[in-house]
Amino acid sequence: MSLEQIIVLAVVQGITEFLPISSSGHLILIPFLTGWPDQGQFTDVMTHLGTLLAVLIYFWRDVWRLILGTLMLFRGKVTGDGRLALYILAGTVPALLFGFVLKKLNVPDLERNITVVAWNTVIYGVLMLIADMYGRQEKTINEVTLKNAVLIGCAQALALIPGTSRSGVTMTAMQLASHFSSVSLLRPPLSCSPWATP
Repeated sequence: MSLEQIIVLAVVQGITEFLPISSSGHLILIPFLTGWPDQGQFTDVMTHLGTLLAVLIYFWRDVWRLILGTLMLFRGKVTGDGRLALYILAGTVPALLFGFVLKKLNVPDLERNITVVAWNTVIYGVLMLIADMYGRQEKTINEVTLKNAVLIGCAQALALIPGTSRSGVTMTAMQLASHFSSVSLLRPPLSCSPWATP
């Protein structure tokens, strides 16, 4: 793989990860559009780890509060940050389970299929439009409950299928359910390993 391809992949990942479009889907499209050889899932996962590192650095204060809140849980004291950390953990479980199921079902044609990417992009774009039109627009982090976290986690698990935007499907689920969570970036890619396609 050439340095030029690596740079393009990194730039595309860095831009698309924080928009309601599928970063994995766009990484899969690059070889199709440029004629370059497919970079493979390992490279995709490395680019996602890069954006995860950027998120951890940018939100280091929030991450530190979550760590402190988690430590307080071990001392038997439940704080707002500790509760949020539990919700993040609970929201990660559906993605882990869904990734495990996909791996067991052995569906390689689904993993890097251009047609799947295209259809998912269209379908979730329409769903996001509907959510924007009819969903609740003003929410606060204090409204998050365990039920919300699991619901959002289930929606986010769908992002293991290329073409499904993690942020997009999460925002759509939040709006349609009339609840809010802005912590999805701290879940997968941490949980991308079972199927390696966030």
